[in-house]
Amino acid sequence: MEKEIIMIKVITDSASDITGNERENLVILPITIMFGEEQFQDGVNLTHQVFYEKLIESDTLPVTSQVPPFAFEEAYREVKEQGAQAIVITLSSKLSGTWQSANIAAEEYIDVVRVVDSENASLGQHALVDYALRLIDSGLPFEEIVERLEEDKSRIRLVALLDTLEYLKKGGRISKAAALAGSLLSIKPVIAILQGEVAILGKARGSRQGNNLLTEQIRLTGGIDFEKPFVLGYTGLSDILLQKYIADHEALWKHAVDFLETSSVGGTIGTHIGPGAIGVAFFSAGE
Repeated sequence: MEKEIIMIKVITDSASDITGNERENLVILPITIMFGEEQFQDGVNLTHQVFYEKLIESDTLPVTSQVPPFAFEEAYREVKEQGAQAIVITLSSKLSGTWQSANIAAEEYIDVVRVVDSENASLGQHALVDYALRLIDSGLPFEEIVERLEEDKSRIRLVALLDTLEYLKKGGRISKAAALAGSLLSIKPVIAILQGEVAILGKARGSRQGNNLLTEQIRLTGGIDFEKPFVLGYTGLSDILLQKYIADHEALWKHAVDFLETSSVGGTIGTHIGPGAIGVAFFSAGE
């Protein structure tokens, strides 16, 4: 008698910046973004393009709100009714309460749900979701997939070059004086997600030095493991800066892959770093 195959789903939040989802076993729950009194569901009634149009026009930063427990609970109920199982991959618990919401809802569904803190955001979270889907497609058992995700997520590196310090200033992350000095000197900071939190790795003067610093940080992490998912992304209304970076630094990947996956970064992270940023998320080939 053949063993019954149980569907395994991945549930994630819209901070993963996965758009155009056509997979039956991938569920994306929207984070709420508020511009003043206007409230939107990220990726549902607010596209990335419209978000940046509003961000550029707005005098104040929008406010983001975590996915509430009831949204996860509804998704879990559907999973159980389908006789399926679900792996939940959330935005870093140090950046949002979404992970906590996922766990609160999971208390009644411990037989079919496992929650994984991505310890990352945006492109990094995207890469972990892609990895989970690959493991599911390979036929690995539910618990083994969860173990692999927990073990390998620490190898994900997300590094990004920001175009402006203005949005970090608006969000109170840096002083007005530091933002002004950075603007006058054309300072381009390179940031990363380290242990689930945003960290500044270095600062360069001008875009060319910034791009070189970004590539240097990729090499310092041990390079890209091309056997696993990796994603390039950008913030804003155009990917022209990202395409220029890809062309100028093609030596990083031209002998390894035929296709580069690119993604726009939405409102959850875009709120804090603004347009004109580019980034890379990958599994490190180093130890």
